[in-house]
Amino acid sequence: MAFEFRLPDIGEGVAEGEVVQWFVQEGDAIREDQPLVSVLTDKANVEIPSPKTGRIAKIHAAVGTKVKVGGLLVTIDTGDPAPARSAAAPTKPAEKGPPASSGAASSTNGSPPPAAVQASPYVRRLATERGIDLSTVRGSGPGGRVVEADLGGPRSSTSPPPSAPASAPSPRVAPPPPVEGAEVRERIPIRGVRRVIAEHMSESMHRAAHFTYVEEVNATELVVVRDRMAKHVEKDGVRLSYLPFLVKAVVAGLKAHPRLNATVDDAREELVVRAKYHIGIAAAAPEGLIVPVVRDADTKSVGQLAQEIQSLAERGRAGKLTRGELTGSTFTISSLGALGGVLATPILNYPEVGILGVHKIQRRPVYRADGTIGPADLMNLSLSLDHRVVDGIDGAQFVATVRQYLEDPHQLFAELA
Repeated sequence: MAFEFRLPDIGEGVAEGEVVQWFVQEGDAIREDQPLVSVLTDKANVEIPSPKTGRIAKIHAAVGTKVKVGGLLVTIDTGDPAPARSAAAPTKPAEKGPPASSGAASSTNGSPPPAAVQASPYVRRLATERGIDLSTVRGSGPGGRVVEADLGGPRSSTSPPPSAPASAPSPRVAPPPPVEGAEVRERIPIRGVRRVIAEHMSESMHRAAHFTYVEEVNATELVVVRDRMAKHVEKDGVRLSYLPFLVKAVVAGLKAHPRLNATVDDAREELVVRAKYHIGIAAAAPEGLIVPVVRDADTKSVGQLAQEIQSLAERGRAGKLTRGELTGSTFTISSLGALGGVLATPILNYPEVGILGVHKIQRRPVYRADGTIGPADLMNLSLSLDHRVVDGIDGAQFVATVRQYLEDPHQLFAELA
């Protein structure tokens, strides 16, 4: 008997997933609960086990295909006899043609399902806001994918798509000829985490009005405090970087300037100021940038933060973080450590309104208050904000607070209960 396995509900708010890896091939035998397929949702890989024991009859979604929840993934031949048909119940006509690449569920009335529309979440949201039925739009992207340029201006979904007069030239510009042959070193598919990053960054740049404010911090005392604390924290196998101190300083800044601990609800045109302090830590992973989240960062000590950040980073590099550990942040810190450069313009982790870029600490000569010149450990902070909802003065005041705590880190441990 053929068992059709469809993409299950794998998390609150997840509407679709991208097939990253199949652990079986057509014709393979498989046991119940054996790893079947890996699916990517919101930058978290979810390993889905087989619901049945049998043999893989057909794989319906190739690697790189986006499948909606309820969309057909694979057919498993379980070897069980088909159930007897009732004379009163007519059989459903067999579907003809290949399944939709997006995994859309078939029609319940026996008619062939409509062709699936390929589009990013950002384009789908724009279409909804503009009242456009994506099934009426002809996509100009690769494989017929609908891109933002195909949506045109706002119009009602009940109106037919506008058509140009027969004599009018097409408004679309022809794509450049493909680069082939000796000029190509490698073609790398933009899939998985990299495609999610691309879509998320594009949405952030289209939605938010970015501006960046840069400040220099004298981290001389921070270096001293970190070195002294390291021997106590690292005896338990936890590496103490500067990130835990930065997290605590950022939380202090967010408490003083709560409008930066916020997300934008564009649908309702509201700034949602958050009551919790969930700090995203941008980190490099083999497949691309990930942002694991330290939850309730205001309740944790430097040692606890160091331990959690290290654990999240290690599991992130191994691809073992859950979706819950990669979502829900209220503010993000992006640091490249010793490779942190001089300054940057970090892209917001939309819909958050702020992200802090942290740059490497360098020893340089500075003028002291008494007029003499001496060495100091200096670093730059680059704060990007959504200028639609946060003014420049707010950003400058926030950075001034963070700087105050970093230049005198003893304040981080002087909070009253």
